[in-house]
Amino acid sequence: MTKKGTRHEGHARSKREQFVAPPKRSQTFTLIVAAALVFFAITLYLTLGRSPAVSEAVGQRDGQPLPAGKDARLPVSLFNDGRAHFYRYTTSVGHEIRLFVIRSSDGVIRAAFDACDVCYRERKGYHQEGDDMVCNNCGRHFRSVDVNVITGGCHPAALERTVDGSQVVLKTSDLDLGAAYF
Repeated sequence: MTKKGTRHEGHARSKREQFVAPPKRSQTFTLIVAAALVFFAITLYLTLGRSPAVSEAVGQRDGQPLPAGKDARLPVSLFNDGRAHFYRYTTSVGHEIRLFVIRSSDGVIRAAFDACDVCYRERKGYHQEGDDMVCNNCGRHFRSVDVNVITGGCHPAALERTVDGSQVVLKTSDLDLGAAYF
């Protein structure tokens, strides 16, 4: 009886060893290669996956200065690239206001303060991703064609603008209204 029990135990032990045996060299190499490929794919996605518009818009966050205390006149041709152009305006009392101007995908030049009714206290503004303006605080996306059309909530706060021939005109009185957001 002991011989059968010993033989059975030996057989069971070899079966267990079969399942818990260390991986063979080829299996180890395969795992290392797979891990390296996953790492490479993630790195590639993180470095190249961002669209140029995102990087460029974020890089412009501080914006170009507009003439202080007077109407701003900007060439219409500046906005033919479809990118949001960020600006800074200083009121007559020294209050700095941030805004952006964009030619939306429907061809209309639109302007908005770089703030909204909900997130303005955070002073984070927006950036552009493709055809969307994205709130830097809450991450919500807003189509460029809705800027100046849909207002309130987290939508970019509308800024009146007119197109006078080859110039986009932002009036001082309209720019000064943005002081409440900054």
